[in-house]
Amino acid sequence: MSAPKTLVASDLDRTLIYSSAALALTMPDARAPRLLCVEVHESKPLSYMTETAAALLTELGDTAVFVPTTTRTRKQYQRINLPGPAPKYAICANGGHLLVDGVSDPDWHASVTARLASECAPLAEVREHLEATADPAWVRKHRVAEDLFAYMVVERELLPEEWVKELAVWAENRGWTVSLQGRKIYAVPKPLTKSAATRELARRTGATLTLAAGDSLLDADLLLAADRGWRPGHGELAEADWTAPAITALVERGVAAGERILREFVNACDGQASA
Repeated sequence: MSAPKTLVASDLDRTLIYSSAALALTMPDARAPRLLCVEVHESKPLSYMTETAAALLTELGDTAVFVPTTTRTRKQYQRINLPGPAPKYAICANGGHLLVDGVSDPDWHASVTARLASECAPLAEVREHLEATADPAWVRKHRVAEDLFAYMVVERELLPEEWVKELAVWAENRGWTVSLQGRKIYAVPKPLTKSAATRELARRTGATLTLAAGDSLLDADLLLAADRGWRPGHGELAEADWTAPAITALVERGVAAGERILREFVNACDGQASA
């Protein structure tokens, strides 16, 4: 019999990697963990993980099929330099692109875009609504990602909560969902999911166990699709006290949560191998 195969699909930002603003280093400075920079943007360090987390990720890459699973565009994802073996697969644009050795699978992308066209209001309508209703006083940028979904960078302290709620209702009626993550508001078509791409990779790799982690509303479907999942003590899901039977809600926040999640992945893989 062949050895059991585990697929680990994990969100990146605020799950495994953290900007300086999201590190949550609440301990005394002398006890802060050593950090490894894993992303540079415009010649400046942008994202980090602890050195212990980096070692755990390297160990995980040797024992499981590790799949970075992100809402980032392909270009944004390719800025990240994760430790350990280079992942053969990655999921970008919230499931819109399935990368194989760094190249988008054209058949997968075509199937996703066809489903969006048949099931959701068009991107142009959503963009028009965002630009018409969002106040320039608190919007820094309007962006479209991979011609699949839209997002805005906002001044969070000026953002009216009621506007976000109204946007969510408006989007729901058009087959879209809204997620607020840090300083970004995402409007994403409902069929554009990390879980669908993860199921496809589980099928391709013959995985017998799927593990997942994520912190935002856009990760809920990914966690529910996995055999076991973890969420950190921060983020949209924690704020909503969201959980499910196979989901572990961690107390750790910030970069410490990323380290804990990777430790849980490694322990689960070890348990699978010895089963």
